[in-house]
Amino acid sequence: MRNPALRQALAGLFMLVMASAGVAQSPQPAIAAPFPLPEKLDYRIEWRLITAGMATVKLSRSAGNLWETNLKIESAGFVTKLYRVLDTYRALTNDQFCGVNTTLDAQEGKRHKYTVLSFDNGRHKVQYEERDLLKNKSTTKALDVPPCTHEIVGALSAFRMMRLEPGKSASIPVTDGKKVAMARVEAQERETITIDKKDYHTIRYEAFLFDNVLYQRKGRLWIWMTDDASRLPVQIRVRLGFPIGNITLFLDKEEH
Repeated sequence: MRNPALRQALAGLFMLVMASAGVAQSPQPAIAAPFPLPEKLDYRIEWRLITAGMATVKLSRSAGNLWETNLKIESAGFVTKLYRVLDTYRALTNDQFCGVNTTLDAQEGKRHKYTVLSFDNGRHKVQYEERDLLKNKSTTKALDVPPCTHEIVGALSAFRMMRLEPGKSASIPVTDGKKVAMARVEAQERETITIDKKDYHTIRYEAFLFDNVLYQRKGRLWIWMTDDASRLPVQIRVRLGFPIGNITLFLDKEEH
């Protein structure tokens, strides 16, 4: 379980799907959320029929017409004994959810790293800095990025604002600070799914970020979003190879 693939699945699962937003890259009016803000979504993470952790996402308006997204991922139970994860992520994005600044405080196993992404949208560049707080080492990298490149978590809200019907797809530039890729999301079909005895009418989407798109390892990623005005992401699943397999996030609670 010390395999970093599990860490990537737990701490990166929610981040991966956020990159799938199909947002126009030309200047647009500021987006108004169709749901009350601030919003808090709690998810239960399941792996091999056990609760592996919890994820909490908060979305709110910030100063200067910015959006602020806060994500906390924490392992639980048996998984914590094998590989503890406590990740805190904060993303600031502009009124089109294009990246402005992100911070990630990642405590994973015996590692503790702090990562910052700083976007210079005028020069179309992003600066990546990772600090190993235990080894006292730093890594930096600068990348050229297309206009309105999305950081990974902040794009969730942009994804919810769009309407992509089954059979349609869209691609946008996305970065994790180490690589830039054109991420494609495909609307596949309408499905009714049941979570904790509650039925949700959804559209299932697949985000293509694995297989050397943004991430090298092989895998598949799906998100089920309600087919209504709230566009609520109620289920997210990543399928990785052996020994990880499927990891699924289920919506536990929604607060406004």
